[in-house]
Amino acid sequence: MTHPVDPQARIGHVHLKVADLDRAIALYSGVLGFSVTQRYGAGAAFLAAGNYHHHIGLNTWESAGGTPPPKGHTGLYHTAFLYPSRAALGDALKRVLNAGIKLDGASDHGVSEALYLRDPDENGVELYWDKPEADWPRDADGALSMVNDPLDLASLLAAAG
Repeated sequence: MTHPVDPQARIGHVHLKVADLDRAIALYSGVLGFSVTQRYGAGAAFLAAGNYHHHIGLNTWESAGGTPPPKGHTGLYHTAFLYPSRAALGDALKRVLNAGIKLDGASDHGVSEALYLRDPDENGVELYWDKPEADWPRDADGALSMVNDPLDLASLLAAAG
């Protein structure tokens, strides 16, 4: 039997192939607010929240002018960005709506609240915050009992202040 992964392990960044670098930067930086930390020639850019080197890599090295993969094929389902609070997620919702971006969905999972959308290359994007662990729904045996309930968007927007 193998040892479990160290509980401090985490996903450090996601690196996406995109068709148009500036179009992708317009969403991830211009709408969502991630800072461009470095451009790597005309083919790649790295973006981050805060002072981290990068949370998002974008490149056109093998995909410039390309199209999204057809439905029914394997690939990335979505990238999930964890926000530190409900207010911060509400701010993200405000940014998305102000940019005229359509949501694919919005769910209260019991453990978290999440917004779902697509980037310009049809990559799935989840924006979410985790509720306090003490509030997570559990069954009689103490196991997580996540749900997929509708999310009250008006309440989330109000949380943004």
